[in-house]
Amino acid sequence: MKSLILFLAMIVSFAARSENGHAPINGIKMYYEVHGKKDGTPLVLLHGGGSTIESSFGRILPELAKKHWIVAVEEQGHGRTTDRQGPVRFEQSADDVAALLKHLKIKKADLFGFSNGASVALQVAIRHPKLVRKLIFASSLTKRAGTEPQFWEWIQKGGFEIMPQQLKDDFLKVNPDPAKLRSMAEKDRQRMVDFKDVPDQDVKSVQAETLIISGDRDVPTLDHLVELTKLFKNSRLIVLPGGHGDYLGEVIAPQNPRMFAITADLVSDFLASEKKP
Repeated sequence: MKSLILFLAMIVSFAARSENGHAPINGIKMYYEVHGKKDGTPLVLLHGGGSTIESSFGRILPELAKKHWIVAVEEQGHGRTTDRQGPVRFEQSADDVAALLKHLKIKKADLFGFSNGASVALQVAIRHPKLVRKLIFASSLTKRAGTEPQFWEWIQKGGFEIMPQQLKDDFLKVNPDPAKLRSMAEKDRQRMVDFKDVPDQDVKSVQAETLIISGDRDVPTLDHLVELTKLFKNSRLIVLPGGHGDYLGEVIAPQNPRMFAITADLVSDFLASEKKP
């Protein structure tokens, strides 16, 4: 019964979004949604690899929208955003996000990036520092040594066939073109095959206060998470029980409404907190 109530609440939330559409950004049509009351600093949600807004944030978004002005974005070639020639790159996606914020007349925002979306958010903070008030860096890493070698072996050997079916289904719900789904999956895989370490000095240059979130059985190792707290100038770390995206209620994660409600509260507390001296 609780699951049914939650599902209905999610439907109402998405139906009640105040704005959604496509913006002409750097040669693509970038899809975005706006939720919640337009008050204060907007919180920009950046989804994970192979994902859409709904697959990464569909379960937690209604909780966040109760307290925050939400701008949720789909990356190049993902979901309802069109593709461009060439690869998908974190740096280009960061420039796309910055251009979208300018298009929406947003001068400063908080960024919440999950997985690959965290890498995009980090690049926004590095390349467009004046745009970012606070950064939430969730379930991601800044160097190849930040995870176990088996992860990179899996990426190298994997292909479209290993993409979780739930992610495929969520893409096709909003963009029913199997060729575009396959293209997105292959570009995302190649981006990770080509993953290069973010220089420590670039991470240290981030001025935004940063919340690092991860699961205790997530992709980044605990050692790397601790390292990140030393690289980000003003940061705090929260490690929650579960695997990749479990604390968000990500589509391939177990359903645990209590957990992603807790995560939403932790995020809200961080965004409301005063900057540490």
